Amino acid sequence: MKGWTLDDIAWDRFQVNLVDPDTVKVVKAAALVEHNGWEYAAYLKNVFRDDPGFCAATDAWAAEEVQHGQALRRWAELADPTFDFDAAFHTFVTGYRLPLDSQESVRGSRAGELIARCIVETGTSSWYAAIKDGTQEPVLQQICAAIAADELRHYKLFYSTLKTYLEKDGLGRWQRLRVAATRLTESEDDELAYAYYAANGTDVPYDRKTNTRAYARRAYAFYRPHHVDRFMAMIFKAIGLTPRGLLHQVATKAAWTYMAKRTRMLDKELA
Repeated sequence: MKGWTLDDIAWDRFQVNLVDPDTVKVVKAAALVEHNGWEYAAYLKNVFRDDPGFCAATDAWAAEEVQHGQALRRWAELADPTFDFDAAFHTFVTGYRLPLDSQESVRGSRAGELIARCIVETGTSSWYAAIKDGTQEPVLQQICAAIAADELRHYKLFYSTLKTYLEKDGLGRWQRLRVAATRLTESEDDELAYAYYAANGTDVPYDRKTNTRAYARRAYAFYRPHHVDRFMAMIFKAIGLTPRGLLHQVATKAAWTYMAKRTRMLDKELA
């Protein structure tokens, strides 16, 4: 669905009886994060201010990210008519602020910034593909298929631009690996946890650990081994390693084992 719009979604096929309450909670959180795409774009345009071609591509990327948020918002409002997106988004953007006003990359170089963006797009593409495969609700399936395809194209944008900047910035394989590892560890930082908190209307004060676990328990449950395999292959490509080789197989198995174990642990803790 390259170039899709909200009008391309078959909203009339929505089936409330196939809606899973836990899925609604993580979709609400995702809607807030995606809708905030222009903030990330402003930061990237600061970092790459002398690259007009990439800045223009960044604007197009941000517009698609915001559309993702709009599609997820509309689905969440169908699934839960009490969902007040505007209030939740206000809570999110006022309670969690990213340090994105820098004129230089927080990753130390522009190549490092692009690797970090590849990691993000890797995660989102695989996650939306996992939701598509895990939900039975047909409208959410269509939305997630479209978003996953967009995120894959976004990965290709950042990866192709990365190849231009690697030589300029002199970023070696180990440096690329370090940036990727750092960005992966940030997947359980305050952003998704606070989005989950803001989206689900709790009256208790925000607690990072509680909301991180509540989000992760629901999000990780969608993954299956083939999603993790694809995720690791894209990461290997971004850091300059050969996908589908022995090392990739070992890393994929380790990642799936960790994710499955963590899901079981969270299920037990939150039961």
